[in-house]
Amino acid sequence: HFETYQLPLQSNMAMEPATAMTTMKACQGSGYGAPQDMLRVETGVKIPSLALADSIPKKQRKDWAIIKVHAVALAPGDCRVLSGKTAPLQGPPAFPYVPGGDVCGVITELDDEAPPDLPFKVGDKICAMFHEAPRGALGEYAAVHASSVCSKVPDNVRSTDAASLGSSGPAAIALFDRIKEGDRVLILGAGGGDGSLLCQLARIKKASFVAGVSSDPHRLTEKPLAVDAAVDYTKEDPFSKEEWQSNKFDVIIDLASGGWLKLLEKSKSGKASIVKTANEGGRYLTLCPDEPSFEAHTWWAILKIFLFPALWRAMYSRLTTRGRLPKYTMRSGFLQKEQI
Repeated sequence: HFETYQLPLQSNMAMEPATAMTTMKACQGSGYGAPQDMLRVETGVKIPSLALADSIPKKQRKDWAIIKVHAVALAPGDCRVLSGKTAPLQGPPAFPYVPGGDVCGVITELDDEAPPDLPFKVGDKICAMFHEAPRGALGEYAAVHASSVCSKVPDNVRSTDAASLGSSGPAAIALFDRIKEGDRVLILGAGGGDGSLLCQLARIKKASFVAGVSSDPHRLTEKPLAVDAAVDYTKEDPFSKEEWQSNKFDVIIDLASGGWLKLLEKSKSGKASIVKTANEGGRYLTLCPDEPSFEAHTWWAILKIFLFPALWRAMYSRLTTRGRLPKYTMRSGFLQKEQI
């Protein structure tokens, strides 16, 4: 689930260039461990600046912007970095460090040699996702890479909402084009950042029926999500719901992890499924591995978690189990900036 924070430490501060100040308030991680133990709001943290040699290398400054932060959205990736479970791949260069990658703020500084075709300028409010790893945003000021800027933010969109779209928006769009008009759609993890968007995007695609699974089903039935049916997975197993077994879904979107293993179990035991088979046009879409929390210290470990199982499942669900299982597809949640 995404949590979005509006930073109260700047609510009464007039916007000024970061170069007029040298330090700021920021949330810092002091080491690997539980977020509640490792995070502290500190004063005297150095403000990122395009003018300081030790902030951003001179040759790279034209590709960066400094923003005054309005809101930051924290996602599972931020917790994973803090945990140290992917330290060699996503860990900060040193401690303490400023976490947070998805951000909304107002541009205060661009390099003199910035490309003239940038779609934003000083004074524009933008939302951005993280560049190389989710860090650097949870302070009064942040440096954002031009390629990470998703969009200028319209005046009628709140900063908290814009920040939450940084990563969850592209992830939802990555699955959006796999939904067809008239589909019956089941969304596992419908209450999270990606799921909340997909509940609404499914309506845009004119799905005939949208169901969601969450620990807070009441929220799913209210606007703007407004699903047709909601299940509390802590009280009921959605894969055993008789109503759905008799009227199967065209698409299952799994944003909670583990759904494919449950479908496999049902298939092997000969029990009724809640989704159509590949022969009937059934699809299973996901962004997640089988476990929501994982540990990986090498790229080989990442490939074994994400790539190899996905390739194998994509092949056998289209070739050998078409009459028993839906087509399996794992999509990347990271799109090109033009697609966002």
